[in-house]
Amino acid sequence: MVRPIQPIVPAISQEQYIKKAAPKKGNVSFGDILQQQQGLTVSKHAAYRMRERNIQFSNKEWESIQEKVKEAKQKGVKDALVVVDGSAMVVSVKNNTVITALNQAEADKKVFTNIDGTILL
Repeated sequence: MVRPIQPIVPAISQEQYIKKAAPKKGNVSFGDILQQQQGLTVSKHAAYRMRERNIQFSNKEWESIQEKVKEAKQKGVKDALVVVDGSAMVVSVKNNTVITALNQAEADKKVFTNIDGTILL
């Protein structure tokens, strides 16, 4: 004679499930904290443009850029134009990402849109 298998532990009712707490407004997520701690990321497009246009920064310049981007973020800037020795970069401050880069000849002829801050180094 075969008997049906019975659970040893009683089934959990719907009320007993642990509900995931929704993040409260004003709290910072782990991803946000991690993004703030990491350095500036260069997008694939920006890396291509920097190689193509021979735009290079020393370690000291790159550290200065990262520090100023952090300062801009603290002031509420979301997208910034960063100008360093005639080269220009458009940086998503919100995402800590360099979007594109231009050399001096190109930067002189461009109109930059969708930025809400400028960093001059």
